[in-house]
Amino acid sequence: MLANLTSSLDFQSKALVLRAERQRVIASNIANADTPGYAGRDINFKEAMNAATGASAQSLTASTSADGTTDPRHIALQASTASLGSTALRYTAQSQPAMDGNSVDMDRERANFVDNSVRYEATLRFINGQAKTILSAIQGQ
Repeated sequence: MLANLTSSLDFQSKALVLRAERQRVIASNIANADTPGYAGRDINFKEAMNAATGASAQSLTASTSADGTTDPRHIALQASTASLGSTALRYTAQSQPAMDGNSVDMDRERANFVDNSVRYEATLRFINGQAKTILSAIQGQ
């Protein structure tokens, strides 16, 4: 019984850490929106959660190697935290070509920032609700 309670909290805590890291990456993209040659980054949340929980990640494509590259001459992607797999942090697709080579789309980044903030808050509220439920059960109320 206790294992069921802690496994759910463990899953949610890992999701909260990944949401916080994604928020940091999106904020970095927004901060560098005017930096020439800056390539926007984002976290593949599904792959990162699979790596964090130890679940088997589904294969991306047959042509993608384990380090997230499609060609041996490419530089492997590096995550900023140990909890992220190398395939979880990716470059964002450039939707509007810029003369200075910057790939950050501010509209998309703002939408991602708000979406991730709402999901972070929901995860936090879920954890708080579960903690209150456990405390109530312990107190017998």
